[in-house]
Amino acid sequence: MSAAGPVAPAASRSADLLVVGSMLSDVGLVRSINEDFVRFVPSEGKDPENRSGIFLVADGMGGHAAGEVASELAAEEVLRCFFELNGTVPDILSAAFANANKAIFDYGQGHPECAGMGTTCTVLAVRSDKIWLGHVGDSRAYLLRDGELQQLSEDQTLVAKMVREGTMTPAEAKVSEHNNVILQALGTSPEVNPDIWDDGLPLSAGDTLVLCTDGLHGLVDDVVIAEIAGRYPPAEACQELIRHALQAGGHDNVSVGIFRAIAPPDPTSRAARNTRRIPAMQADADGGSADRSTREISAFEGQQ
Repeated sequence: MSAAGPVAPAASRSADLLVVGSMLSDVGLVRSINEDFVRFVPSEGKDPENRSGIFLVADGMGGHAAGEVASELAAEEVLRCFFELNGTVPDILSAAFANANKAIFDYGQGHPECAGMGTTCTVLAVRSDKIWLGHVGDSRAYLLRDGELQQLSEDQTLVAKMVREGTMTPAEAKVSEHNNVILQALGTSPEVNPDIWDDGLPLSAGDTLVLCTDGLHGLVDDVVIAEIAGRYPPAEACQELIRHALQAGGHDNVSVGIFRAIAPPDPTSRAARNTRRIPAMQADADGGSADRSTREISAFEGQQ
């Protein structure tokens, strides 16, 4: 466990916030199967103090079919635990990651063709006006506040560790042959040590959250991510960011979610009356690549 990372305080806060947005996943230009998986439930509930939501990206690994099985298992288990278990958010996330790790590891043990499979998993959980991070691997979570983008997650990779220890520069890390060495993933061993915040980070209206796999942040600079996430509505921002990743080579699956903290609309307003819920689209039960190759999940239409 760890405390929330240092973030500049918001100018104003309100517990009465919704966090809504979109996610998009693309198979990329090289791979035939999308091993990424994205899921979210926007923050909902009439009581602001108990309003909860969760946002997740997972990047599977392990060869044909195994990676996409691992990432989907992680998403299903984390979301199930988040909404079924009682307790504090850190305790729930700890249990969710432990259960997801066991589910993936056990599946690999029982299916030789999937032996060694695993997945990254980066989660932002919302309760009331705060977010908590749960993280394993090298997918990322960012906060865009007042035009400044801050990485909330810490890459669990060999080169990132070497940069933190001062034995490698950031410039050297970008071109290192060890860039793809991940130090932790769900399902690759019986035990896992996720990075989970003990303390929630307060949100303010206008804050933008970004979740993405390394198929995006490995090809698109943080400056570009900040500019696009801040300029466009969430659905358009996801499309633009994936377009940039594809233009940069698209050698990996690319997944991104953009979410914005907003004040709930006045239920008597015309805009609120015209807003309708769009159900999240899910992959086929057989895990086929058709739905996974490009899948957009929009939280609300008319609310950006």
